Amino acid sequence: MDALANNLQVLFQGLALGSIYALVALGFVLIIRATNVVNFAQGDFAMLGGYAMVLFLTGIPGNPDLHIPGFELHFPYAAAIMLTLVVMAGIGIVFNYGVYYPLRNRPFLPVIISTLGASIFLQNTVLALFNPQPRPLDKLIGIDGINVGGVFLDSQYLVILGFTILAVAFQYFLFEHTLIGKKLQATSQDKDMARLLGIPVALMISITFIYSAVLGGIAGVLVGPILFVSIGMGSIIALKAFAATIIGGFGDVTGAIVGGLLLGVIESLAAYHISVPYKDAYAFLALFIFLLFRPSGIFGEKVSEKA
Repeated sequence: MDALANNLQVLFQGLALGSIYALVALGFVLIIRATNVVNFAQGDFAMLGGYAMVLFLTGIPGNPDLHIPGFELHFPYAAAIMLTLVVMAGIGIVFNYGVYYPLRNRPFLPVIISTLGASIFLQNTVLALFNPQPRPLDKLIGIDGINVGGVFLDSQYLVILGFTILAVAFQYFLFEHTLIGKKLQATSQDKDMARLLGIPVALMISITFIYSAVLGGIAGVLVGPILFVSIGMGSIIALKAFAATIIGGFGDVTGAIVGGLLLGVIESLAAYHISVPYKDAYAFLALFIFLLFRPSGIFGEKVSEKA
């Protein structure tokens, strides 16, 4: 019974961790579908979301070497979340018009390199403002968690799962039952045809970047109380989220969600049953196995072999 309860608890933690990967993977997929470009700064949106929360809850320490003064802020938690989402929306707009838009007619490689450059710039900017020390972030709910049948359900993990379900439900409603969602889908499927139909393609792409940045910011806010908020948190999340998009099916929205959840469960179960220090390796081992036996991913179309 204890073994079953332990495995159920590890499964629960894996689903929560996988939800973070799924949210960031969704951002990857939406940008890929809208622009045919992989945004390698997607993980840094999560990092920025975490640090935006730290900013609104505590302020910044400042940097005497760069003559950046520190100051304190003490917004209520709910207000800090709303302000963080507004900041992330603004970052999405700036990222679109500052990184993607000037290179939109270039081959995809310069655009990808520009997202890598933006990632480095964002990390160094945050480093200058907050210093390298990881920052703690309070839980959204002030209780530790609940015990159900011998399985302890941490409150922050419950919040992560709840927010992820809401985000997925909102995305389904947005894309399937709203006019702007239909326009976003049309833009992702065929930009030229969308233009002929009178759809403002540039605006739709901008909205996609905003939505992608907000998703990343939410992921950072949710995972911050568990992993601490640090400069490098976005990089490892981005790598695993990108792996999730490949496992689920490159460019497939459902695949991004399923791939993220599956990767989180694999990582957690392998860490529990084999070894914790190598938990990151298990995720990429799973990616290697999928690339070997199912390169198109779970929901991708099967690639036919050519003689």
